[in-house]
Amino acid sequence: MYQEFLDNIDFSQKSFWISFASITFNPLFWNFVARREHKTRFLTRFVGGNPYIGCYCLAIIIFFLGIFRDILYKNAIDKQQKLSSLDNDYSKGLALVLFFTGNFFVLSSMYVLGVTGTYLGDYFGILMDDRITSFPFNVLDNPMYYGSSMVFLSTALWYASPAGIILTCWAFILYLIALRFEGPFTSMIYAQREEKKK
Repeated sequence: MYQEFLDNIDFSQKSFWISFASITFNPLFWNFVARREHKTRFLTRFVGGNPYIGCYCLAIIIFFLGIFRDILYKNAIDKQQKLSSLDNDYSKGLALVLFFTGNFFVLSSMYVLGVTGTYLGDYFGILMDDRITSFPFNVLDNPMYYGSSMVFLSTALWYASPAGIILTCWAFILYLIALRFEGPFTSMIYAQREEKKK
């Protein structure tokens, strides 16, 4: 099974590596830009000193980078072979469950957090009054990353794509790495606010 899985991945396809690079680039980009913004306020200064406009600009860039990444991911899958053992109704049923569950986690997170909460507003100095503990954050600590990973996997399963599964695993690994940096940094930002209040 393992060998069959690997035999159905064409690592020579450029589209696979372009998708791999796009998946890698996105979290690196938003973490780098957000940290630079927190340190220098370069985006806020560029838009005339309004942190909300700066955050909205970054949100638009991240949103369209995500769409571009998804297009490249689908293109990579389309040029790969299917795994016959995955090409069945059970996999498609699981794919549908993952797709709707993942999107529900992502969209409900965005609804609760709003634009600035979703797109790194705290790095711009736009802080929430309290930590969000309502759904979906009472189910998962990081519902957007887990939800996004579910959607990636649902696409791979729907198209019975071993290459898609590999790319999904890579995206999930990157999300876990990003969390190790984002979580402590965000906690530090809020800790600094509490210090200033004192």
